[in-house]
Amino acid sequence: MGRLPLVDPDTATGEAGEALRAAAVKLNIFRMMAHAETCAVPQMRLGGAILAKQELSHPLRELLILLVANLEGGAYEWVQHVPIAEGVGVPSAQIAAIGEGDLTASVFDSAERALLAFGRQVIETVRVEDAVFAEAKRWFSDREIVEAILTIGFYMTMARLTEATCTPIDPPAGMTVFNSAQRAAAPA
Repeated sequence: MGRLPLVDPDTATGEAGEALRAAAVKLNIFRMMAHAETCAVPQMRLGGAILAKQELSHPLRELLILLVANLEGGAYEWVQHVPIAEGVGVPSAQIAAIGEGDLTASVFDSAERALLAFGRQVIETVRVEDAVFAEAKRWFSDREIVEAILTIGFYMTMARLTEATCTPIDPPAGMTVFNSAQRAAAPA
């Protein structure tokens, strides 16, 4: 049971209510977020952009999301994103390594290790050491680095939302939310 009631999509009003009713899956995280009526839709749009419109590859994005979930204790995000990570091609050995906190495991290539080291510092210390930043810059464009930071920040917010409110964890939606974001981002 959550600390706050979940917003009912059928009775919710305004943009948040419309967004909940239009969602492919009525996930509890969105139902909790809908309490912040004026912030919910912009936050959902940012989440959709992260899932569908980044230059950063889907597997790399999912590695970062799982890193946030592991380091921040975001059980909801871990449950939802493991199937998405698998669906976009992240090997189970990499998922297990992140779950164990082994970010230098041989299952990661040099670029992935650089991104994970960068991500860990963004999460844990906010400031990134020059050497760690330079190694990330070696592998990733300016855009990808900023996208990585925005992805991390978004999922840190989601972990805080779900953990602070004890949002009930839904069964994994798998690729449904990811595919819905892809369709929404496709040109008309």
